Amino acid sequence: MLKQVIRGIGLFGMLANISMAQDNFFEPGYSIGGYGEMHYNSSKIGDGDAAKKMDFHRFIIYYGYNWTEKWSFKSEVELEHNYVKDGNGELELEQAFINYHSDKIGFQAGVILPSVGLMNDFHEPPLFFSVERPEYSKYIIPTTWFGNGIALYGQSNGFSWKAVIHEGLNGDGIASKWSQGIRGGRQKGYKANVQELLYNGRIAYTGMPGFRVGGSFSTTQALKSDEGEKPIGVSLMEAHAKYDANGFMVVAEWGNISYSDHSAKSSTGYYFDLGYDISKMLNLDGKLYPWIRVTDINPGVGHESEDKKHYSKMMLGLTYKPINQIVFKLDYGTKTYTDKAADKVTLLNLGVGYNF
Repeated sequence: MLKQVIRGIGLFGMLANISMAQDNFFEPGYSIGGYGEMHYNSSKIGDGDAAKKMDFHRFIIYYGYNWTEKWSFKSEVELEHNYVKDGNGELELEQAFINYHSDKIGFQAGVILPSVGLMNDFHEPPLFFSVERPEYSKYIIPTTWFGNGIALYGQSNGFSWKAVIHEGLNGDGIASKWSQGIRGGRQKGYKANVQELLYNGRIAYTGMPGFRVGGSFSTTQALKSDEGEKPIGVSLMEAHAKYDANGFMVVAEWGNISYSDHSAKSSTGYYFDLGYDISKMLNLDGKLYPWIRVTDINPGVGHESEDKKHYSKMMLGLTYKPINQIVFKLDYGTKTYTDKAADKVTLLNLGVGYNF
């Protein structure tokens, strides 16, 4: 009997030691990463001469620190256009937040991203076909959209969700730049006016390999500097889907921004990508995608100059990834405005990008 008790105590002690060893296995530490992209752009309006430029568009560094398995800090600093001087270039703190994460639920507080569309969350260059980001992700979803806020998120049974309370939008910026949707209204976390907040919610399904489908809704009252003017009511609804498996990469996004007390009734747009990896046909290492994109953007439905800004765009491209973290891109596109008097714009772009 005594031997059994001693053995039981020994077994309990061994299990306790194993448990403690598992708890103590985690060691605090930092993580670092980033992405960047360089572009060559040629743009020709009608029969005019092409304007050509070359730009290291983005250089981004991620930095994170894990205190425990559940508590961490995450950040992202971005330098745009290679340098900052005399109003040129941008240096931005796009993310900087405390993060709590468990198996099913998480929490963020700091400079965060509202979860809107595909690219506001996932915008590294190897993740999309074109040299420049899709114009939908500029004039409908103002990627990258960041600011001060808090968020709850979670996942279960193939579904993920996120709920965000975020700094609101600047109504003056929206009113003066109506042709850019709500892009001009971002406060970017700088002494942001939070008398009115933005409320954002997103749900997505990722239960199939390579497949994601979801949507979000965001709403706020965008205040103006003149207290006598009514704020601009903003409600953004969007849906998105992506399939990246079995050689295919298919992307579709649609969004609509409804306004009140604004010169436009709404901003609406969509784009559709279709590409197929032909590297195996050519016995080529990596992935090689010929692709096509169809886009339609109307940033000012109901505005008196609506036809001058409403356009459709057709693009063809070739994207090569020798490894998943490096990408070389070539694309050609034509932009046609609804206004028949406007000249067609022809675009040729080359680019290289990476992430790590």
